[in-house]
Amino acid sequence: MKSNRREYKTGVEKYDALIEELAGFCALPDERELIREILTTTAKLGLEEADHGDLKLINSALKELRYSFKVFTPYREKRKVTVFGSARSKEDSPEYRRAEEFSRKIVQKGFMVITGAGGGVMEAANKGAGKGKSFGVNINIPFEQKANPYIADDDSRLINFKYFFTRKLVFIKESNATVLFPGGYGTNDECFEILTLFQTGKTLPRPIIMVDPDGCDYWKRCIEYLHKSMLKYEFIDEDNLKLFSFTEDVDEAVEETVNFYRVYHSLRYIKDLTVFRLNRKLTDNKLGELNKDFQDILIDGQIEQKEALPEEIKNNDYPDLPRLVFKFNKRKFGRLREMIDAINID
Repeated sequence: MKSNRREYKTGVEKYDALIEELAGFCALPDERELIREILTTTAKLGLEEADHGDLKLINSALKELRYSFKVFTPYREKRKVTVFGSARSKEDSPEYRRAEEFSRKIVQKGFMVITGAGGGVMEAANKGAGKGKSFGVNINIPFEQKANPYIADDDSRLINFKYFFTRKLVFIKESNATVLFPGGYGTNDECFEILTLFQTGKTLPRPIIMVDPDGCDYWKRCIEYLHKSMLKYEFIDEDNLKLFSFTEDVDEAVEETVNFYRVYHSLRYIKDLTVFRLNRKLTDNKLGELNKDFQDILIDGQIEQKEALPEEIKNNDYPDLPRLVFKFNKRKFGRLREMIDAINID
């Protein structure tokens, strides 16, 4: 039986043969089918006489994503933190100083930093990280936003985007943690997007940390709003308030980011199974505690400790790491975050 993938063609035999041949030239055998589908999509756009504006959008977005993946690929094995905050913050502001301090300290722990490449908090984070330890994901807009000097001088890790949606995808896809300092619409946009993606399972678990610097109650008031409006009127579940954390201490933000990956390594879904890869095997007592405390997030069965599954071995997907395998209900992501915290505690 042919897979559904093989049925994705232009329907014109001559064109499909040319696409198949070109895919063979462009891609390694394991990736050939995906390249063939991308080429087929391009041909379909032409055959269907897509609108000129639509073609321009697709063209720019595809080029932006291709280039950003090229930039990040050599650093994929390094954990990264995306730092958000106001572009308008002055160099002597509390949030600027704290963002610079956070980035300096998290880089010392082996992480890299990603910012929006602009001024204010973004500049502070690139400055604190130091040369060669951060990325700038810039957006071309007619005011405020130009690359800060600390990333502009390191332009091998500076990417300029036309579209917010491609830029935002890269912020999430290429990072392992999100740290939020006070900011405007853009900062709140990024804050609620990452919360939505985590809440709906569209991004993998990560630390999401709101940081108020000295004398500031910015995020504290935001959290009060979540309690007094969203939760009060049942627009979110109480579980959703566990997706993030809050601190006024930079060292706590650094510690939480690092400790999140202390025992927990990463997650993958395989059919109806959720697989936690771990940096080390859990004791039987710890496994028993997890089964007792987190039964409410399981569809059925137990949390089991196993070796790599066949699908992971096939893809060389961290085959040497121990696993926790269970049937997660894919609804209580706040509780899933709590489970990761429990795993990381001896």
